[in-house]
Amino acid sequence: MTETERYGEDEKKNGSDRVRLDKWLWAARFYKTRAVAAEAVHGGHVQVNGTRAKPSRTLQLGDQVSLRKGPYEYVVHVCGLSGRRGPASLVGQLYEETPESRQAREQVSRERRESGTGGPVQRPDKRGRRQIVRFMRRQG
Repeated sequence: MTETERYGEDEKKNGSDRVRLDKWLWAARFYKTRAVAAEAVHGGHVQVNGTRAKPSRTLQLGDQVSLRKGPYEYVVHVCGLSGRRGPASLVGQLYEETPESRQAREQVSRERRESGTGGPVQRPDKRGRRQIVRFMRRQG
């Protein structure tokens, strides 16, 4: 039995036709832990079908989930439900990203890369820190 078959069979045994939003976000690997997923939902970074949701919201097949992670925004349609975090190679079975969302993310990525606004090359030394403090006092 392949890993794909085993992963799908476990979900069929559970009869899961509904899954909590925070659990699904974790299983779909949008967030590293379920607690971080719940925190993002509480913070208003995740919407289901255009409305703000709670972590305990149950997802159904066909729901549209919009989420913001940093400068990127994902809009995905729920294609599969899972309360288990399976292998990364099978995550694509859980959702399908809209083409508009993918293009928008690529555009943001391209703009960030072209702007070249990176952080400082190294941490400021003592003299640099003093200059920063003086500058902040003058501004403040």
